[in-house]
Amino acid sequence: MKKLRIKNFIVLTLAGIINAVGVTLFLAPVNLFDSGISGTAFLLDMITPPYLVLGMFLVVLNIPLFIIGFKKLGLEFIVYSIYAIIIYSAFALLLRNILPIDFSQGSPFTGNDLLLSALFGGMLSGVGSGLVIKSGGAIDGVEAMSVLFAKKLGLSVGGFIMIYNVILYTVSAFVFGSWHIPLYSVVAYAVGVKVIDFVVEGVDMAKSVFIITARDSALPGILSERLHIGVTVMEAKGAYTEESRILVYCVVNKFEIQKIKNIIKEEDPSAFMSIGEINETVGGTVNAPRWLGGRK
Repeated sequence: MKKLRIKNFIVLTLAGIINAVGVTLFLAPVNLFDSGISGTAFLLDMITPPYLVLGMFLVVLNIPLFIIGFKKLGLEFIVYSIYAIIIYSAFALLLRNILPIDFSQGSPFTGNDLLLSALFGGMLSGVGSGLVIKSGGAIDGVEAMSVLFAKKLGLSVGGFIMIYNVILYTVSAFVFGSWHIPLYSVVAYAVGVKVIDFVVEGVDMAKSVFIITARDSALPGILSERLHIGVTVMEAKGAYTEESRILVYCVVNKFEIQKIKNIIKEEDPSAFMSIGEINETVGGTVNAPRWLGGRK
């Protein structure tokens, strides 16, 4: 419990409110579904008596899944997740059932425009979910379900979540007697996933660069000097030619990729380069320009 941070709870509070706004003011008024347990809660809200409200289903369906997964998920993750779900549920109840908000014309902001509702509802839901993930939790119990059951079913976590959502949208199509609403819900889901990636990974996603060049190449020093980055140099050998080479490795942001290409074109056009994406980097030595580890 000592690892819990006040700052995280502040962010989780904001995230829960944002998620509630996206779902209750954009998606729910036009019968669009969020994904996962949140979408299931909305479906139950639609087909059950009026006194069984969305906020109640969000708590009843989500929290037990996190408690069941306590051993695998850890106390810190559980506490953050349950707190975010409680905030989300409370504000969903406030916005949808207590405050005098007029939903007779659909969403208070986008009316009955399904596409706009899907885009903005999905975006806000994605922002809220992304902030919760960055703060060390999850706002939807389907993630807990995936951890508990995916391996037992021979599925990946992502595959489990995708199958769950496909089943949810298929059931909703039969409930409403149309694929129109579920398909727009898929749009909201796709937007939400992209926004989550943006919030969690940021606009400045790191890139890994591998360069194979001659042993006496000046590239490592030039890259370090011009871009002010840490560079790692490793011995390499061609499997076919058996010629000795060096492998140059560095981590840069996407804006520096073209600079590296230009430097190679100018200084060592025969060098081979490959570029990959990195979701996160941790640690490193900041004052050793020939070794991996951030900026000088």
